[in-house]
Amino acid sequence: MTESSKLQDSSNWYQLPVNKVIDSFSVDTSLGLSSSEAKTRLEKYGYNELKFKKQSAIVRFFLQFRSSLVYVLLLAAIVTASLEMWIDSAVIFIVVIANAIIGFIQEGKAEASMEVLSKMMVLECTVRRDDEHKDIPARELVPGDIVLLEEGDRVPADLRLFYVRDLSIDEAPLTGESVPVDKTTEPLMNPDLPPGDQRCIAFSGTFVSRGTGHGIVVATAHQTEIGRIAELMKETKAEAAPLMKKMAQFTRVLIIAILILAAINLVLGATLGGYDLVYSFLASVSLAVAAIPEGLPAILTIALAAGARAMAKRNALIRRLPAVETLGSATVICSDKTGTLTKSEMTVVRIYCGKKTYNVTGSGYDPTGEFFLNKEKVIPLSEIDLAETLSAGLLCNSAFLRQTNGKYEISGDPTEGALVVSGTKAGITEAMLRLDQIPFGSEHRYMATLHMHTDANIIYVKGSPERVLSMCKMQLVNGNVEPVEPRLISNMVEEMAGDALRVLGLAYKRVATDRTSLTSADLEDMVFIGLQGMIDPPREEAIDAVRKCKRAGIRVIMITGDHAKTAQAIATQLGIGDGSAVLTGEDLSRMSDDELYRVVEQVSVYARVAPVDKFRVTTQLQKRGHIVAMTGDGVNDAPALKAADIGVAMGFKGTDVSREAADMVLVDDNFASIVAAVEEGRHVFENIRKVILYTLPTNGGQAILVIGAIMMIPFIPLFAERLPLEPIQILWINLYDAVALALPLLWEAREEGLLDRAPRNPKEPIANRLFFRKVILVSLIMAGAAFAVYYGFGNIAVSGAEIDETRLTQAQTAAFLTVMMVHIFYLLTSRSLTKSTFKMNPFSNKLVTVGISVSIILHLLLVYALPRVGFNPFRIEPFPAQWWGIIVALGFTGLLLVELEEFAVGKLIRLFPGITEKKE
Repeated sequence: MTESSKLQDSSNWYQLPVNKVIDSFSVDTSLGLSSSEAKTRLEKYGYNELKFKKQSAIVRFFLQFRSSLVYVLLLAAIVTASLEMWIDSAVIFIVVIANAIIGFIQEGKAEASMEVLSKMMVLECTVRRDDEHKDIPARELVPGDIVLLEEGDRVPADLRLFYVRDLSIDEAPLTGESVPVDKTTEPLMNPDLPPGDQRCIAFSGTFVSRGTGHGIVVATAHQTEIGRIAELMKETKAEAAPLMKKMAQFTRVLIIAILILAAINLVLGATLGGYDLVYSFLASVSLAVAAIPEGLPAILTIALAAGARAMAKRNALIRRLPAVETLGSATVICSDKTGTLTKSEMTVVRIYCGKKTYNVTGSGYDPTGEFFLNKEKVIPLSEIDLAETLSAGLLCNSAFLRQTNGKYEISGDPTEGALVVSGTKAGITEAMLRLDQIPFGSEHRYMATLHMHTDANIIYVKGSPERVLSMCKMQLVNGNVEPVEPRLISNMVEEMAGDALRVLGLAYKRVATDRTSLTSADLEDMVFIGLQGMIDPPREEAIDAVRKCKRAGIRVIMITGDHAKTAQAIATQLGIGDGSAVLTGEDLSRMSDDELYRVVEQVSVYARVAPVDKFRVTTQLQKRGHIVAMTGDGVNDAPALKAADIGVAMGFKGTDVSREAADMVLVDDNFASIVAAVEEGRHVFENIRKVILYTLPTNGGQAILVIGAIMMIPFIPLFAERLPLEPIQILWINLYDAVALALPLLWEAREEGLLDRAPRNPKEPIANRLFFRKVILVSLIMAGAAFAVYYGFGNIAVSGAEIDETRLTQAQTAAFLTVMMVHIFYLLTSRSLTKSTFKMNPFSNKLVTVGISVSIILHLLLVYALPRVGFNPFRIEPFPAQWWGIIVALGFTGLLLVELEEFAVGKLIRLFPGITEKKE
């Protein structure tokens, strides 16, 4: 069985007539199972509960150490500890453990979603056993049990309904669809229907919103729809974030290079340098410590956390830190329609009455809008037929429009709410006392109300156009009553439906003033008034967001449970796809994974999808090399959310399970917020690149400095006495100087045009040509400057008969501060990947200014204050003030060399486009 077919592997109970289902389970629906038979089946099928094996917290914590860089850091910590370099070892251990703790906190996402699924199981339910109604623990339900449902109940297992009375079930916890589903007992012949279309099945975990029903248990525990989803989630492995993959690849290359350098250093030290093996090994450890970017894991974590905070301000809550960068890499966004791309607020946009068609402006529940006839604005109350149609929709209604904190909301059914809003837009305020009503029912497909009026009471009816037309013999035209024309009205209904509008018919009838009650027998000889066509309109900001996605090279795909015509109409308004054919859930059920793989690049709209469809589309897009962001709100979306590179759950209408399975939660359920988060994700990645590009030359420069000094031992006696930097100084530069100066780069303002670029190639490594060029250049500058300072100020210390230890330590201190000064000046040119330092406001990022100021003050304290109080862990000695001029000059020269190189490369690019990346 393929992974994509797991959710489809169930008996299609909805296709079987009730009597065959009953025969399959050998049960008398009037008596129910006997207690003895129930016990036997319980032993056979097991308890009706979802169980999952949990991973212990200790195991999850130690799994955080699975990283090549962490392995090397741990090895370095152990080696330095064995050489009694306690401070060095302690600092490395702290860095490793801190990152493990952060990772541990972020883990457990899938496990949490499983626990929420378990909580959806019902504690108790009512069954018929031994010819009695009994309340039993739901975990003891078995296939063949007869379950009784009432309004307010949660369905305890998957049931095949055999009796319903006005039964409506809210399946939002499972499917995410907000409108309750009217249930029936009739079998459905179409194969492979999605859960939302299986009208004769009540699914475990859903709620009875209206009516009563009886059903026979056809699946329990992991065999239920929710159970199969849970199983698929358990078997689905979450994809590693692109950034994590790139960092793993980068780390492997870095580790190999460091080990090779350390080995070369060991050989050179023991042979060319004449050192004993122990000292050569110590020097090689110093080299490894210098080359390993110990602060990089912490910088990455802080960068992603900063991005998460920025995204939260734009209504996107990040649940897993790597998702911050992943969203910026997205090449495809698969989005729900209702509430995400649309307002989830039904809106009347077209009215047919008196043989005329009116268009209505305005969107959502805001009761502002205008009415047009043949593109000319009209006053609704002056149009007799239009006013009567709007009044009927407003009065034959159970919904209410209210304003809360400046926002309009509907209390009641969204379809009825649309009628209330259209009447309010017209300025209709007439309120008639309601004497009686017939509530809407799925069996009769209409609602009727009786109202008191001055000269005659009035009955209003609204419902399906076919049902309302069947009640009418006359129609209202220009205020006059004339014979109804069913064909003309039916054609208009088909035209509206063809434009993906949901259509309701309206009619009225005048009755005597003494009529105060209403029955179905009164609904004859009605007068047809008109039709109101409505749709859930696209969000205006979503239209703009889709346009931004196209500009950014991101493909938007709509995956909805709605009908194909509606999906296509909304997609056209949003600018999604090219108008090509829509694939439905039934189409997908007939396609193999290979067939879907071949067409997935061309299809942008999927309708009437089943849970497995989202999962299949996600995996096939990933096989095509895409970075996929997938939205979802129901339990059935959880497997796809987990399988996607970034799962996006809805914060407002989403279920707990979908939120737990997702990497990101949209607070406002708005597609535009996803696009804003994409922009923020790209910004985060740009800043991460800046930080890495800024940090690595520090390690490279120190490594070159150490190995270069060892190679110069036969020629320069100075290096035989001491290396230019002490191991503790190297560690300080790596952890404090690199991190403290690098962090301000994370708060650089977004550069222009982030959404005007194509998505990054997922296969492109972090260390591209720009990185190699920059790292090598700045590393050489840094090493050369520190080498010159150490030799210039320290060579005199070994020229006499005795070695001047104080002067030698001063020279080391000066070399230490030279590395720091080159780094500070390099920070200025690292603030942008596209602009020259001299074209940027030096004070636009106040944190950079603060970081530089704090670093300078702190290092002055290290040199001139700490040694005087007897605390000198960095083995530093104050040096003459005039040395500072040379140190600062070398640092500034480094900045000029970097800018000169960038200017020269820019000139080459203009002459030979495509050579490499450039700054402007």
